[in-house]
Amino acid sequence: MTGVALAIGFQLAISGSALAQQAKSQPKQAAQPKQQQQAGQQQQSAWVKLCEKANFVRRDKDGKENHEEKNICLTHHERLDGNTGMVLVSAAIRQVEGMEKQHLMIMVPLGMAIPPGVRAAVYSKEQWEKAQKNETIDESTLKPINLHYSLCHPAGCTAEVEATEELINSMKTGGGLMVLAINANGQPIAFPVPLDGFAAAHTGAPVDNKAYAEARSQLMQQIRQRQAELMRQARERQQQQQQGAAPENKAAEKKKQ
Repeated sequence: MTGVALAIGFQLAISGSALAQQAKSQPKQAAQPKQQQQAGQQQQSAWVKLCEKANFVRRDKDGKENHEEKNICLTHHERLDGNTGMVLVSAAIRQVEGMEKQHLMIMVPLGMAIPPGVRAAVYSKEQWEKAQKNETIDESTLKPINLHYSLCHPAGCTAEVEATEELINSMKTGGGLMVLAINANGQPIAFPVPLDGFAAAHTGAPVDNKAYAEARSQLMQQIRQRQAELMRQARERQQQQQQGAAPENKAAEKKKQ
């Protein structure tokens, strides 16, 4: 597989790194030299850890319901279309308090074929760098991850698989996660997910849910403003075309007379 797949569908994509940074509520710093700013940008991560309490209901041998509250954490990454706000791809590791097993969850847009499921592979940092340079990757060294769809909703379809310790460790040291889904026409669609910052997010403390929600709301508002601006520009172009066509129509009518 070459790095060509990395560019599919992501020319207008923006990552959730802004959300992660805002949610951490870091204080503003004074202006820094250009080199330091670039280094800081490279350290930003689109991976963020969110946790919340959830109520679990279990039945004992007598059929009596027992309610138990557990903490559920998602270490996740999402990429949004900067013009529509649509989630292009999201990946997450789900951890449930008191349970040893973790799960890898990947969501792709609607319109993908369900039976094939989703395939993914963790690229090493060297492989990821080669892919970005459009260099060929030795696929024999990749360990395929097969995920089966478990849920579809208006935002997309989610596939999941148990995340073994080996898989999580490879994600912590890897360069990227390449996700492949099959569309309705039988064509493979690649969704690249960089792994920069995954290890720190997965092992670190969760961000504040309220701050994250506010940051995401601000991002959605920016996207809506962008949509409104694009519509305004489209209307202006249409009006200009109509105004330009009017004199030509009048001239054509005069010639006929």
